[in-house]
Amino acid sequence: MKKKGKKPKINKKAIVLFIFIVTSIYICYTIFLLIKQPTNTFMLEEGEVYQQETNVGYIIRKEQVIKGENYANGMEKIKTEGEKTAKGESIFRYYSKNEEKLKQQIAELDTKIQDVMASETGIYSSDMKIIENQIDEKIAQVRNVVDVSKLEEDKKEIDELITKKAKIAGDKSPKGSYLNQLIAERSKYESELNSGAEYIKAPESGIVSYRVDGLEDKLTINNFSELSKKYLESLNLKTGKIVATNEEEGKIIDAFTCYLATLSNTEEAKSSKIGDKVKIRLSNNEEVDATIEHIAKQENDEMLIIFKFNNQISELTNYRKISFDLIWWQYKGLKLPNQAIVNKDGLDYVVRNRAGYLDKCLVKVTKKNDDYSIIKAYSTEELKQIGFNENEINQYKSIAMYDEVQLNPDLSKVD
Repeated sequence: MKKKGKKPKINKKAIVLFIFIVTSIYICYTIFLLIKQPTNTFMLEEGEVYQQETNVGYIIRKEQVIKGENYANGMEKIKTEGEKTAKGESIFRYYSKNEEKLKQQIAELDTKIQDVMASETGIYSSDMKIIENQIDEKIAQVRNVVDVSKLEEDKKEIDELITKKAKIAGDKSPKGSYLNQLIAERSKYESELNSGAEYIKAPESGIVSYRVDGLEDKLTINNFSELSKKYLESLNLKTGKIVATNEEEGKIIDAFTCYLATLSNTEEAKSSKIGDKVKIRLSNNEEVDATIEHIAKQENDEMLIIFKFNNQISELTNYRKISFDLIWWQYKGLKLPNQAIVNKDGLDYVVRNRAGYLDKCLVKVTKKNDDYSIIKAYSTEELKQIGFNENEINQYKSIAMYDEVQLNPDLSKVD
């Protein structure tokens, strides 16, 4: 019998290497073709064109600093930073002198009063029962309270009810004289505590802030005409720096209006007018509508411009100088690169490519920046206004979305 011949072995490594080499050659050739002859068309799609610049701005607000007499005793904040308050609400308070010691003495007396009352029996009257029910109800309500000022009020009411209950017990108890003595002593300490504490209330409604930087009476809404580049730079403020919290005073900020002063030497700034509408993009990427409130020309044709806006005010309470994007204008429509447009005899043209057929199309540029333009086709009435006759209007070729236009077109090759 003849032996069967062995099948030749397939070199898998050689095949993989061959495929890799062929693929690499193809990729390199494709890149070469792109470099040698890059794509020269652009598809028309809906887009947005805007003119913006990045500036630094000084925050100006209507704000009122509030400070009491007993600031040296230390402050307890009732309203938190950035919280809104109504006029007349307590914002913070200053501790009374020897407050900790007085609180400790009152707490010790409360324990003694509770012990005496617990040791007595048979003194429960209908009045006592009513007060106990009121205390229980108030304690149940307190469990769901998150407002600090409301919590303080509820606690005070509970203390008053407990004291009232103790006085009734003192009148009916065999140990009444001792209980009344404890109650009188507690009232004395409590009166001393309350008389020493100073509650500071909001003179106006607004946003509460404890970030007082001393510029509240220097950067105000009443002195726009006094502001200048030299003055703003003399403040030596660091962009984006958070204003430190003050432990002796606070302030109320107008919750509805804020101002931003900036300097610019762009053409848009030089041609701007009071009342012009712009957009301001803050560091949190939120855009707010703003109006130019004040303009003053500075040295070297630089413009000092103050914008007024009504949103994102609480987000800016931490700062006095910020970086922001100033958007002078925004337009939406058919967007294409400026190098696709050729101006001839005062009119703008693009070259449209449809299935290899090239057409010169007259377009109307509605807005443009340094890189892109927003365009549209002319209406029949607009064509008449620029001098087109009836035959030219009938032959007018308009552009539309998803049309392909040439970049850097040569109109002579289309004519």
